[in-house]
Amino acid sequence: MIKINKKLKKIRIHREGTDQLLYGFIVLASVAILLWRYIDNKIPFWMFIVIFGTVYGIVLNFYRCPIRRFSEDDDTEGIVVAPADGKIVVIERVHEDKYFHEDRLMISIFMSLFNVHANWFPVDGKVKLVHHEDGNYHKAWLPKASEENEHADTIITTPDGTDVLCRQIAGAMARRIVTYAKEGEDCFIDEHLGFIKLGSRVDIFLPVDAEVCVKMGQATTGDQTIIAKLKTKC
Repeated sequence: MIKINKKLKKIRIHREGTDQLLYGFIVLASVAILLWRYIDNKIPFWMFIVIFGTVYGIVLNFYRCPIRRFSEDDDTEGIVVAPADGKIVVIERVHEDKYFHEDRLMISIFMSLFNVHANWFPVDGKVKLVHHEDGNYHKAWLPKASEENEHADTIITTPDGTDVLCRQIAGAMARRIVTYAKEGEDCFIDEHLGFIKLGSRVDIFLPVDAEVCVKMGQATTGDQTIIAKLKTKC
């Protein structure tokens, strides 16, 4: 089930990409001017504009940062929203032996080059742990990527005491994971958890009794799609 806020959504450029986009534009514009002024044959100029203009457009699209708000009409208690735009590639019960030492329900979202790569907090609560671990760069959709690839783990404790693990995973092309979460700070749906550069994946580890609200292959919208509902504790 997809919950989408009907309010107008503004698009901006994520802060992680402002420098690259600015310097890239300056370089491309400089080369284009030189080609136009000093080469009589204009074919190289137009080829440069088409090829590198397309590449720049893809990079610009990658660094989109839509301003989103989860619907104010929805109570966020027990709600788990998608932390990223992408596609559901894993829904399975796994044994999480690093932090919880118990079975957990894992839901994984794969982000392609064309998805927004900003990540949102999946639940309201308090950040219990933030841990970055270096690793390999397997293709992000492979099962072993969750444990073997470079990744950043954030554990959030919900108001009723449930721990939720959100894992940002670098893919075959990703070379930087940024995590804004800080241990001990309160966090909320609508706030950015971090950013992953280039193709990547985000795993969510939930209690096994959580109600799954998505299916394999379903497209997700970060901070909008409800992927699960937690059993609230009495």
